[in-house]
Amino acid sequence: MNRSINSRKKQHIDVVLADSDIDRRKNYFDQILLAHRGLPEIDLEEVDTSIRFMGKQLSAPLLISSMTGGDDPLVRVINKNLALAAQTTQVAMAVGSQRVMFTHPQARASFDLRRFAPSTLLFANLGAVQLNYGFGLQHCQTAVEVLQADALYLHLNPLQEAVQPEGNVNFAGLIEKIADLNRRLHKPIILKEVGAGLSPQDVRLALRHGLHYFDVAGSGGTSWSRIEHRRDRRKDSYDLGLTFQDWGIPTPLALQQLRPLRKRITLIGSGGVRSGIDVIKCMVMGASLVGLAFPFFKPAMKSPDAVIAVIRQLQREIKIGMFLLGITKASRLVHNDRLLLYAPTAEFHAPLNRR
Repeated sequence: MNRSINSRKKQHIDVVLADSDIDRRKNYFDQILLAHRGLPEIDLEEVDTSIRFMGKQLSAPLLISSMTGGDDPLVRVINKNLALAAQTTQVAMAVGSQRVMFTHPQARASFDLRRFAPSTLLFANLGAVQLNYGFGLQHCQTAVEVLQADALYLHLNPLQEAVQPEGNVNFAGLIEKIADLNRRLHKPIILKEVGAGLSPQDVRLALRHGLHYFDVAGSGGTSWSRIEHRRDRRKDSYDLGLTFQDWGIPTPLALQQLRPLRKRITLIGSGGVRSGIDVIKCMVMGASLVGLAFPFFKPAMKSPDAVIAVIRQLQREIKIGMFLLGITKASRLVHNDRLLLYAPTAEFHAPLNRR
């Protein structure tokens, strides 16, 4: 089993490299229109993309989202390069699932990243469903301690587990265990989907149990269902992973559906974000921080500088986008309805009420 979990991480990398359609490229953010200003009445050089999140100053509202971890030389290189880039540019970073380090102790090295990123925001990561398979407070504390993390992602991946050959599919009664952990961990917990989105029902349920941080991680980008399909060699699986490869709530719609809860929650937007313009749209729709993974994946296999180049490009796009909206502070983007000309509703066609 130890070898199985560890080798799965390398298989995921191999699949992403081999199949360009893992990135679904749905471009859902293209359906959102923002209010361009021909007279922005500000100086581009005065535009400030920095934000504060969980008490730390970031140069831009960017999160390098969860990718991988394990006892493989390539995995260690990827995470080190990501961490070095996050530190250099002062953006946030989340690691991939740390479950592997409990069955394969050598994998801890791929998560020992605080030495490369001493001051920026780091998120640990475990699958919430593991709370139904023997994991508890000690596992979560260890995950946080190995990374010296500022917060813990508990990722929710029922689709991935359902189509995965080795999937853990008992999600029954999970919210009570998450709530208990939230009371005892002494670090913020962020509930995160992995590409199928969080519904208002999910968030309201978690809110009733004391959670306030959420990463909607909607559909439109990387499909973990398709990744698991490419790994699956069972003869009786009937292409389940392909059938469900586009399942889920698109990220912009997930954010919009949560707007009525805006005063009670803090949101991270991720899933199909591919440009600085997408980042801005996420924030206008309610996200305080925006995550990307796929655009950093191949650069992270090369060098920290390759990752830094992607981050710098995103920062430049965010700055120009803010300039064209007449916004000088990135924090003023969040839930700024005045900047929305049009956004998709549940039917994906009705215009937003303008104010």
